[in-house]
Amino acid sequence: MKKIITTSIIFSLILIYAVSVCSQPSKDNFMTSELNRIEQYLIHRDSLNKEVSKVAVAWHLDHSLKVINGICDSLHASKPESYKKRFNIARTFSFTFGFIPRGRAQSPKSVLPPDTIKTDDIVSQLSIARDKLTSLDALDDKSNFKHPVFDQLNKKQARRFIEIHTRHHLKIVKDILKE
Repeated sequence: MKKIITTSIIFSLILIYAVSVCSQPSKDNFMTSELNRIEQYLIHRDSLNKEVSKVAVAWHLDHSLKVINGICDSLHASKPESYKKRFNIARTFSFTFGFIPRGRAQSPKSVLPPDTIKTDDIVSQLSIARDKLTSLDALDDKSNFKHPVFDQLNKKQARRFIEIHTRHHLKIVKDILKE
């Protein structure tokens, strides 16, 4: 009986924390430091460490930007009235701990980088991402996007996912570079 009570209390605390994280007000500088780090890592675009990742730094940068821009496009194109709040255990844990396990997920084709990644394309996507992230503030809170694992995310949840996902890939880049 004690185990059930303890488990229930711990789970409740995790849920409370998750709700508080997802409901934090937006910051004027949302993702600024992450986008600046992407820009700084461009000089290391060809660096590769197969013990950390099968792909070079440029792949992680390009993929991160494709995800940001794709989610922003989906949020803009969504119908807020179609949003339905649903519980998702994977989302709850990932958002609570700000963590995506490495090597577990398969990226959709739409966010996979091309075989040849051009620096100019990354720079262009970076500029577009800055503009699109700024434009999210004007969207309805129920603007939404369908994630293959986390299900339907509203605007706040999508912003949280963008943060977690980008930081996940920046950590991989950092490990590739052994920083």
